[in-house]
Amino acid sequence: MESDLLHTEKILADRKVFFLDLKENARGKVVKITEDVSGNRDTIMVPAEILGDFIGALQDIQATSDGESDGESDGESDEESDEESDSE
Repeated sequence: MESDLLHTEKILADRKVFFLDLKENARGKVVKITEDVSGNRDTIMVPAEILGDFIGALQDIQATSDGESDGESDGESDEESDEESDSE
């Protein structure tokens, strides 16, 4: 299935290169994210209709990485806490 490239971005990080390509085909728009490390490539496809959710999740991760907290935790953290409590 042929797709048209609508926009592309390139991010350099140490020995990694990330390519972010917005494409459109008969099924709709998608963001193709490719990581290239010394010629080895891994790719994920994110449907454009969930791009807002994807970006929001990345912003939450960035906030946690930067040491910020909004007082909410995700389901995994709650489950891990429950498991630790049960094992005591």
